Amino acid sequence: MYSYIKGELVEMTEDAIVVENGGIGYNIRIPQSILDSLEGIGQEVKIYTYTYVREDAMLLYGFLTRDDLNIFKLLLGVSGIGPKGALAILSVMTPDDLRFAVLSDDDRTIAKAPGVGKKTAQRLIIELRDKLSLEDAFALKSEHLAQAKAPELGMHTAKNEAIQALVALGYSSAEAMKVVKGVETTEESTVEEILKAALKQLAML
Repeated sequence: MYSYIKGELVEMTEDAIVVENGGIGYNIRIPQSILDSLEGIGQEVKIYTYTYVREDAMLLYGFLTRDDLNIFKLLLGVSGIGPKGALAILSVMTPDDLRFAVLSDDDRTIAKAPGVGKKTAQRLIIELRDKLSLEDAFALKSEHLAQAKAPELGMHTAKNEAIQALVALGYSSAEAMKVVKGVETTEESTVEEILKAALKQLAML
């Protein structure tokens, strides 16, 4: 139904986001792993979507890349795995990790996903093994590493230090990363300024 939705991120929860486009707010279910990659409310995002229709509801599932979306669709093709199970797997594993786990018969790693037992993990491996190749898995892994390296080179050091300071104060790393990413900064912003703004946001939650 929708290939992707591009708009302003207006709401975030642990398992869903709301993206506003053309005056319409799209409620999109996401894997928790996406949260770390979202900078915060107010940013423009592009979310690749999958529309799931059932008798009593029409749900949208969203991902940051087409690769994530394609792996989600592959998982839906496995008997016994629905959208909830597929999302749970992608919340604890990247598509690269999943491909290598399938190709190496690593059912223990796949079974770590909430609600996915050993038998389901073994069935997943059997059904997906012939649909994946080791050559493609390595090629995609190399491509993703190259893409990830560029932003890391310009990462705001002050933000990293602010995250570390919040963790030292007792906040979880995920919580610290999420709130610091939502702080507006410039190249001149100091650790103290970012930390002060982050603590102010946390106090309002």
